[in-house]
Amino acid sequence: MLANLLTSPLLAEAAAGHKSVIEIVMDADAVVTAILVLLMVLSVVSWYIIGYKTLYFRRAQAESQNFMDVFWQSKRLDAIYQSSEEFPRAPVSRVFKAGYIELSKLKSAGEVGGAESMRQQLGDIENVERALRRASRTEMTELEKLVPFLATVGSTSPFIGLFGTVWGIMVAFLQISSEGAAGIDVVGQPIAEALIVTAAGLFAAIPAVVAYNLFVNKIKVLGGEMDNFSSDFLNIVKRHFFK
Repeated sequence: MLANLLTSPLLAEAAAGHKSVIEIVMDADAVVTAILVLLMVLSVVSWYIIGYKTLYFRRAQAESQNFMDVFWQSKRLDAIYQSSEEFPRAPVSRVFKAGYIELSKLKSAGEVGGAESMRQQLGDIENVERALRRASRTEMTELEKLVPFLATVGSTSPFIGLFGTVWGIMVAFLQISSEGAAGIDVVGQPIAEALIVTAAGLFAAIPAVVAYNLFVNKIKVLGGEMDNFSSDFLNIVKRHFFK
C-alpha cells in the first residue's frame, strides 16, 4: 500500500509542481525582491569587511609583537626608530614613533638638560605624554574603522527581514480575501517568500554580529597594548632624559 502511495499520480504531480528556492525568489514581487537585493548587498559588504579586518588585525597583532621584541632587546631609541619602519601595521610602533619624534624635538631645541628646573621638565614630560596619547587615539580610530558597520548590519538585517516577512503574510491574506479560498496553492508562494526573506535577514545578521564581537575584543587587546607601552615608554624617558 505504501508503494502504491509513493507511485500515485497525485504525488508525482505534486513533486513535478515543486518550486526551488531560486524559482520562488525569481517569481517574487517587487517589494520582496528589493528587500532581498538590499540584504544581499549588506551581506556582501559585511563579508568583505570581515575578510579585510581579519587580515588587518592578524597582521597588526603579529607586527606589534615583533616590534615589542625589538623594543625590549634594543638599547638605543634611534635604532628602535629605524626598526619601526619595518612594522607599518603595528599600532604600538606608530605610538612609539610619535613619542620619539616629540622627544627629539625637545632635545634638538635644547629644552632637555640638567640645568632645567623641575617645572620645565614636567612640562616636557607632558608634551611627550600628549604625543603618545594623541597617537593612541589615532590608532584606535584606525582600528575601529568599518567595524561599526557590522554592528549596524547585525542589528538592522533581522528587522529588514521581518518587514519582508510581514509583507509576504499580508500578500497571502490579500490573496485569500480576493479568491475566497485558503488553500496551499493560494498562500504557498507569498508565505514561502516571507520565510526566505526571514532567512536572508538572519544570514546577513549572524556573521556580522559574531565578527563585530570578535573585532571589538581584538581592538580592546591592541588598545591595552598601546596603553601599557605608553606607560613603559614614559617611564624610560623619565629615567634617562629627565633626571
